[in-house]
Amino acid sequence: MRFFLREKEKVIVFCNVKSAALDGIHAQIVNVEVDVNDGLPVFEMVGLPSSEVKEAKERVRVSLRNANYFLPPKHITANLSPADIRKEGTAFDLPIAVAVLGAAGLLIPDSLDKILFIGELSLDGTVNSVSGVLPVAYEAMRSGFSYCMVPYENRKEAAAIEGIKILAVSSLSEVVEAIKDPTPYLYIPDGDRGLKTLSSSVENDLCDLVGQTVARRALEVAAAGHHNMLMTGAPGAGKTMIARCIPGILPKLTLDESLELSMIYSVAGRLKNDGNIITERPFRAPHHTISSHALTGGGSVPKPGEISLASKGVLFLDELPEFNRNTIEILRQPLESREISINRVSGSAVYPADFMLIAAMNPCKCGFYPDRSKCTCTQMQVRNYLGRISRPLLDRFDIRINVGGVAATEWFDRKKGESSEKVRERVTRARKIQEERFKDQKYKTNSCMNSMQTEEICKLGPNELALMKEVFVKYELSGRGYHRILRVARTIADLAGEEDIKEAHLAEAVSYRGMELTD
Repeated sequence: MRFFLREKEKVIVFCNVKSAALDGIHAQIVNVEVDVNDGLPVFEMVGLPSSEVKEAKERVRVSLRNANYFLPPKHITANLSPADIRKEGTAFDLPIAVAVLGAAGLLIPDSLDKILFIGELSLDGTVNSVSGVLPVAYEAMRSGFSYCMVPYENRKEAAAIEGIKILAVSSLSEVVEAIKDPTPYLYIPDGDRGLKTLSSSVENDLCDLVGQTVARRALEVAAAGHHNMLMTGAPGAGKTMIARCIPGILPKLTLDESLELSMIYSVAGRLKNDGNIITERPFRAPHHTISSHALTGGGSVPKPGEISLASKGVLFLDELPEFNRNTIEILRQPLESREISINRVSGSAVYPADFMLIAAMNPCKCGFYPDRSKCTCTQMQVRNYLGRISRPLLDRFDIRINVGGVAATEWFDRKKGESSEKVRERVTRARKIQEERFKDQKYKTNSCMNSMQTEEICKLGPNELALMKEVFVKYELSGRGYHRILRVARTIADLAGEEDIKEAHLAEAVSYRGMELTD
């Protein structure tokens, strides 16, 4: 059966439907306005659309025809409002097509008010999946829509958001039918939605780590205070295995953290379409050949990079000096602000970058310095190798430790150490102390304190102050280095359940500075 859109002589027919544009990991409601009027038979797109959005007019025209909806020779104008926000991607195909049908009189515009539309169209009228459905569904729920119409392939992802009914469609004919009678196209997931149940598993457990007492303790302190950590040691010392144990001792994701992380992956097109949100803290370990755009994010349409995909988890940089210096220097700003701003000619976006930076490196090119019985590097070669990492970047590491080899007695005894679950319990208790301390702040960990907060919260007694004066002079500390020691000491005190910072806490924090390497 063919459907011919009725003509309205000398009468302007207008229709407005709702969609959403992505702004970082958040969505903003967009009005898709279509006017079908007498005039030259052209299809115009306005409202600051990108090139792929402008192409929607051809996809809409052909897909409507192949779905047996034939456009009359009218002047069609589509406006995406607000017009000062750039519209990216192909997700506006479906709302534009629906608005055209409504403006031409095939659909009753009043029936469209409570539905938010998103989807890409094929030329045969099929509705294809798009990225960023999770934040769009969340915004539809928050804005009070009754339904969110999504491509059938995105139904499980959208259904992770409670409080919004999901209409799953696979073709334009189903779109029209679902608008008239939503019931047959409502997607009801089996069991609980993804936001109700959070569970996590530990892939690398600390109990499998042989020896490395100092590294274990440093790992616990780093996790408790969200401190960045640099490990230096010979090849095979276990630096990578130590790093991979960190997600298992971090506190479990909260619902809000899980939702934010899932939105990042949804916008990046990396969220598994199985109806579940991400419930485990990410561990991202990019190769040292990674480009700056892949690390920070970008592209013609800005997308999240590795530092955003590692948010709420760990970004592990193995063989740190082998990374391009200009690439890793970009990390300095997001390590302080916990977010990354990406600016391109086609648009800009701000993505979260709330990650723990864990890095590992050899002490020299061959890896055996300062063991001169094995090291073949000259002193100049050692300096040049370590000089690949700038002092400002090194200053971003609150904890810097040397990871030695495992003694033969430890290796063959193979005594089981504490499990990750036990360490996680102590880390979680310390994090709760910090959450209460920073309950009125945006960030909730000791590592995020600014200099004024550090001076106020990390007050020292006479003995502790005398110790820090000695350390300041002996190691020629900068103001930043001094404050970082205080923050680490505050975390050690939290792990011990102490209200005040003691000399022992400061001494341990100083030992984690790796002074012999960098200061």
